[in-house]
Amino acid sequence: MNTKSKEIIPIEYSFKGKTLTFNKPLVMGIVNITPDSFYDGNKYADISDLLRDTEEKIKQGAAIIDLGAASSRPGSSAISEDEEWKRLELPLKEIRKTFPHVFISIDTYRSKIAERAAELGADIINDISGGKMDASMFDTVAKLDLPYILMHMQGTPATMQQQPHYTHVVKEVADYFSVAISTLKKKNFHKIILDPGFGFGKDLNHNYDLLAGLSKFSEMGYPVLAGLSRKSMINKVIGTNPVSALNGTSVLNSIALLNGAKILRVHDVVEAKQAIELVSYYKNH
Repeated sequence: MNTKSKEIIPIEYSFKGKTLTFNKPLVMGIVNITPDSFYDGNKYADISDLLRDTEEKIKQGAAIIDLGAASSRPGSSAISEDEEWKRLELPLKEIRKTFPHVFISIDTYRSKIAERAAELGADIINDISGGKMDASMFDTVAKLDLPYILMHMQGTPATMQQQPHYTHVVKEVADYFSVAISTLKKKNFHKIILDPGFGFGKDLNHNYDLLAGLSKFSEMGYPVLAGLSRKSMINKVIGTNPVSALNGTSVLNSIALLNGAKILRVHDVVEAKQAIELVSYYKNH
């Protein structure tokens, strides 16, 4: 089976002397420094634990480390900007110093956090709000000229799962992306990665509609990120919980790859790399 003719031409983004290339799907390893993450909150006793976990993820094949200091689990309340930076500053400094070649993504919707993180060596800004929670974010990422993960979310983390509604979720998310992309292009910014935001203001059926329609977002000409790891869209179908949802995660990651995902954002790097290798072989043998 050979489906190469259906693939989008690979994209690469160059910045700060580095190049992020999407000729093969990448693994983004999640490193949460929040006390209340839905799966691995309060995981690290000290900075040495965090560095060990980061090193393990890199050795296992994570090309990107996604560092998050503010929880975005459903129902979570926002912390202050000062508290977010207080949690983030030292881990970012230490990871950048210890692992100079890994790509570091900062999971934040605040433009000032993005700017300060970039000054300390962050490579990618991962914005769950897609610019909607900070009016300065688009101007900031255009100025920084770093790859920007534009995610769709209906509502805020505190409200997003309170009866989310769509008439046609794939079309509405695509329309949202089109408007945001147009705004960013007018600012002469093009280093965009699209994330449909599984679980962020979507119910179970919305999530599976987005998974089935993932190729529609690839057709917009930008790499697509799938963040499915251990989420409730797995657990609600097969009766697992975040701790026991690894196999379900691998299944959905494989479907996402078949539908064009170029980044898998995961807690479990080994299994994501295996999914990439198997799907790649399946597509190209």
